[in-house]
Amino acid sequence: MASDLGVGLYSRKSKQELVEAINTRQPGDDAPDTPALNLQAIEAELPPAPRPASPTKVVFLPRDPQWAYVFWEISDPDRQGALTIGATQLALRLADVTGLANGATHPHTLQEVPVDAHATEWYLPVPLSDRDYRVELGYRRPAGGWISLATSSVARVPALHPSEQILDQFVPFTLESSAPGTTGTLPSLPSPVEAADTDLHERLYQSATVRWKRFGRGSEAFHEIEDSDHSRLSGVGLNPSGIGLWASGRNESGLGGVAPRQRAFWLVADAELIVYGATDPSARLLIGEEEVPLSSDGTFRVQVPFRDGLQLYPIQAIAADGQQKRNITLRFERDTPEDNSNPSDQAVAEWF
Repeated sequence: MASDLGVGLYSRKSKQELVEAINTRQPGDDAPDTPALNLQAIEAELPPAPRPASPTKVVFLPRDPQWAYVFWEISDPDRQGALTIGATQLALRLADVTGLANGATHPHTLQEVPVDAHATEWYLPVPLSDRDYRVELGYRRPAGGWISLATSSVARVPALHPSEQILDQFVPFTLESSAPGTTGTLPSLPSPVEAADTDLHERLYQSATVRWKRFGRGSEAFHEIEDSDHSRLSGVGLNPSGIGLWASGRNESGLGGVAPRQRAFWLVADAELIVYGATDPSARLLIGEEEVPLSSDGTFRVQVPFRDGLQLYPIQAIAADGQQKRNITLRFERDTPEDNSNPSDQAVAEWF
């Protein structure tokens, strides 16, 4: 209409400016044969724009490891049909479907959350992280029945802890290896520091313990005493199990007052310490004086031995511009009050 009436720059005008320009346009100025037009009258004669009937649907979006966002839309026929058969309360049902197919759910995991009748969105608390969930939208009936309207697709709630795929170069030690010495100095650092630094875990452990460990504690002290006793007692006819050749009346041939029995037995047990966290991906992270590489999302994870004694891990994050810093110091202490264990390669036949 603006083009036919010769209104200039109509594409830059708002609707109100176009209406005023069209209504004030007098016939005969630029188009003498064009009759006067009334925009409101033309709009009144047009039929209302058709509105497509939206189907009933519900969408489940995990927000973080503890909360999920759910939004939905209910078509008028579905709403009226549910109200006709006695629907009273609109609700959401959250089901754990981890590892299941064909619409199955884990037993005793269904949670029902009542929502407002005219609401279209809701925040749901998540029972457990790192699991798959599905949400069902429906109405409750007075007698306890359920009217299902729509079901969302399955979505996985993210894990609460940082990714375990970060820095998986664990320290190379086994349960059968002996504990490190009680004294020593920090090993020299390679230059430059490589991305996959297999010695990083051991250096972190040494820096967290070398200044505090002045003597063996717990299992370390026990093994030191055991070794010294073994060297002392080996000269008086005792075998490594601590039983003499003549114990319980047995002679050197193994025959005594009871039937001889021998059996080798062993046990190993230890603990590991995992330090993990996250910061800005562009930051520089230090544990003690060691720089720890970050993943693309800023998470980090290191796994070190957790032996007897005191361990301190001062953690510091420094922004890329060096202006901002955050730090935390973690203190751990382990004590092994009793240790009567031995690896399999040191198991000896004992009389019992």
